[in-house]
Amino acid sequence: MNPFFTVVLQLFFAIPAAVVVWLGSYFAINQTFLLSSAYALGAGALVYLFVSLYLKIRFLRKHGLSRKEYQYIKGNLDEAKAKIHRLHKSLLSIRQLSFLKERLELVRITRKIYHLTRKEPKRFYLAEHFYFSHLDSAVELTEKYILLSSQPRKSKEITQTLQDTRSMLAELNATIEEDLFQTLSNDIDQLHYELDVARHSMKAMRES
Repeated sequence: MNPFFTVVLQLFFAIPAAVVVWLGSYFAINQTFLLSSAYALGAGALVYLFVSLYLKIRFLRKHGLSRKEYQYIKGNLDEAKAKIHRLHKSLLSIRQLSFLKERLELVRITRKIYHLTRKEPKRFYLAEHFYFSHLDSAVELTEKYILLSSQPRKSKEITQTLQDTRSMLAELNATIEEDLFQTLSNDIDQLHYELDVARHSMKAMRES
């Protein structure tokens, strides 16, 4: 759910409800200003909570998730958001242009997977390897690479470790790209199906 849209929609219903209750209390049943305001605030809060509950139920039904499933996925998404922020923050320390370009591409892919999952939470199950393994590895390896590469003097061992780490990160880039394709696998399968239907329809039209 889009948090901004959700809040705007809740206020869209809650504010008019509060105004109507205040006007009704103050002018129709002659309540005091403070009491009318209290009634209005209470009514606005109830409508706000009701709309929030309705939107959550609607969202869960739309995506075929239970409340417990959604909380589980949301918790993992919150953790992933923090990790992606760490990955992005580490870019500020990179001085090598070629390595920076590789990391920027990785951040772009990780954000794409995250936003796809946040929009459609059930995709989380298609990207579990990304959330439980590959993202962690990307963050840890990137941070340690930057730490070692920032040392003013490098031993042969550090130089070799940096080369090995960079090779591993390149492999990880490709792996996370596969995670993105896996996250989109249902869409790809659906598109293949639609293409087959379109080809069949065109063939039938030519034959007729």
